[in-house]
Amino acid sequence: MDAPLHIASFVVHARPEQLDAVLANLRLLDDLEVHQHSPEGKAVVVIEAVDERLIMQRIEQVNALPGVLNAALIYHECLSPQGATQ
Repeated sequence: MDAPLHIASFVVHARPEQLDAVLANLRLLDDLEVHQHSPEGKAVVVIEAVDERLIMQRIEQVNALPGVLNAALIYHECLSPQGATQ
């Protein structure tokens, strides 16, 4: 790894009746992985990125998706090229 790697997770809260469409749209976004979701409209999403800006851009994109009520950052870690965390 030549550059730091940022790993973040966030929770997406969507309208339950639109959850399938929201999940389909989430799967279209690069670098995102949906790990879990519930029938109540909540999903746990993980992203890996080279910088924090991309993470924040993705959260803004997710918040703008039809059916999404809110996307909130829950966890962020930066792995340095040497393998130590910051």
